[in-house]
Amino acid sequence: MADRDDTIDTLNDLIETSLDGAYGFRSLAEEAKSPALKQTFSRRADEIQGAVSELQREVAAHGGKPEDSGSVAGALHRGWVSVRSVLSTSTDQALLDEAERGEDSALAAYRKAAKQDLPAPVRALVERQLQGVQKNHDQIKALRDQHKALA
Repeated sequence: MADRDDTIDTLNDLIETSLDGAYGFRSLAEEAKSPALKQTFSRRADEIQGAVSELQREVAAHGGKPEDSGSVAGALHRGWVSVRSVLSTSTDQALLDEAERGEDSALAAYRKAAKQDLPAPVRALVERQLQGVQKNHDQIKALRDQHKALA
């Protein structure tokens, strides 16, 4: 069984990843041309923020200090996305491609966490959120493929 510090570290890693995702989806919503896509991205950001709150409560319940900001890698990625969007015109297709890359990253982080030796309640939380990340990844991928087919 993972010790308390390992459990807190795993949860805080997921918080950072999720905060990166929420920020990313809010940014994508601002750039999207399609009102439906704006709504999808905004809704996804809100869902992720709910998951972050749940993870933060779990860290606090284990006596840890919950992360409240994204990762350094996420900040660098956001900086690159901002520069790239200024240098090129963002199409909805490009935004969907970016969203899928972000969901790939979140999926990898959750899969890694699910492999950790976590206390049963934490494992249940991580696995439940992993299922949500997988569902959202599949939705974004389907939207991307659908948009590509219409172009």
